[in-house]
Amino acid sequence: MVGAGKVGLEKLSAMLNNSPDAKISIVADHIAEEVELLAIQYPAVTIYRRKFEETDLDGISLAILATDDPALHKYIHELAIERNLLVNVADTPGLCDFYLGSIVKKGNLKVAISTNGKSPTMAKRLKQVFHEGIPEEIDETLENMNKVRDTLNGDFAYKVKKLNSITEGLVLKKKPLPSQQIRRRTIIIALLILIGVSFWWFWQHESTFGTALTTIPTEFYYFFGAGFLFALIDGAIGMSYGVTTTTFSLSMGVPPASASMAVHISEIFSNGIAGWMHNRLKNVNKKLFKALVVPGIIGAVIGAALLSSLEEYEHFIRPLISCYTLILGIVIFKKALTIYRGRKVNRNNETTNKNNKITKVTPLGFGGGFIDAVGGGGWGSIVLSTLIAGGRNARYALGSVKASRFFIAIFSSLTFFTLLNELHWAVMIGLVFGSAAAAPIAVGISHRIPVKMLMLAVSILVILVSIYNIFHIADL
Repeated sequence: MVGAGKVGLEKLSAMLNNSPDAKISIVADHIAEEVELLAIQYPAVTIYRRKFEETDLDGISLAILATDDPALHKYIHELAIERNLLVNVADTPGLCDFYLGSIVKKGNLKVAISTNGKSPTMAKRLKQVFHEGIPEEIDETLENMNKVRDTLNGDFAYKVKKLNSITEGLVLKKKPLPSQQIRRRTIIIALLILIGVSFWWFWQHESTFGTALTTIPTEFYYFFGAGFLFALIDGAIGMSYGVTTTTFSLSMGVPPASASMAVHISEIFSNGIAGWMHNRLKNVNKKLFKALVVPGIIGAVIGAALLSSLEEYEHFIRPLISCYTLILGIVIFKKALTIYRGRKVNRNNETTNKNNKITKVTPLGFGGGFIDAVGGGGWGSIVLSTLIAGGRNARYALGSVKASRFFIAIFSSLTFFTLLNELHWAVMIGLVFGSAAAAPIAVGISHRIPVKMLMLAVSILVILVSIYNIFHIADL
């Protein structure tokens, strides 16, 4: 390769990304720092800091020209023709014997994109689209297909026919087999029995719980409606359930710790249902899920313990939580205005981001879990929006955040349940039933509504109610 500037870095990165063991000699009188750092990582790459010499073409297979000197490119191209060497010249299709296509790599899957040198920019954009659209789990699918292929006997035509029948499900929606239907019904019946037994047990052993169910306070209906509405919105845009529900709870006079506990208990059911459905729809990135769930649980437990220990300072904590929800409302408002600006949004509300993907997921999960437990919400607003803004695929980020939220809600709820003295059963039950009823509906409509307008409406509601809570508490 002749030249080691920005274009040379791009060419070198492309070659090493697809052939890490390739022996590459770089000749240039000026070497970009990024090229030197990249070359250090690959022992087979050698750098010669000098001008091009004719002998540099001895013993090579391919020549990549990436300088800003057209005359030098033409001279080297003529030398290469005499030696029967193939040459690629940057931004000069007429001198190219071959083109470097954009390659999308997902494990063992490689998709090559070429425009025959007409528009490298178009090839890059298509590469971004394919990279966003093809899930990381495709490599697992390929491994499974390879195992199936190894078990097939018969001639080539039979194998092709058999594999076609297996992969047909990727493009055709098949009805569940009778065995699958029986399995689903069995799971649903088992869940209903489990819920029924749980209610009976609490009825027998918890007088407060039994009284709440018998009398059915007016609070139950208020929080059932609020839980249904806020869970419906949250399922559609992937955020705001915690902050909207906490804001509503504070306005109804529920203490901060009890409000956060009610929110998290209700999220066990709603996020469990939503996470399961997202997993069924193949919307969960397993690597991202694992990177979020453990630090998120740790942060949530610490936050819940801290908030529970400050329960007697409710009058000081409540305005702080209202200020926090106010800030989150402003964050959601700004996200609604800026998260899709300058990016093309397709029918599935997915965006293509020019930035590299966010890689520091562990501290993001810990911070999101901690703040979510202390403030009664914010996991979606903080974690999901950060992942999308950092280049993560919106659909897989939403599914992974929902699935991990289920486990975080369980552990934070257990912490609250252990440490709190006063439990607001009507609030919790109302939110549980309301959010659980909305969860399956929300997943179904998550790709069919104007997300931006909904985010704006939610943010304005949160901001207004938070301001009301701040001044109302100040008057008290």
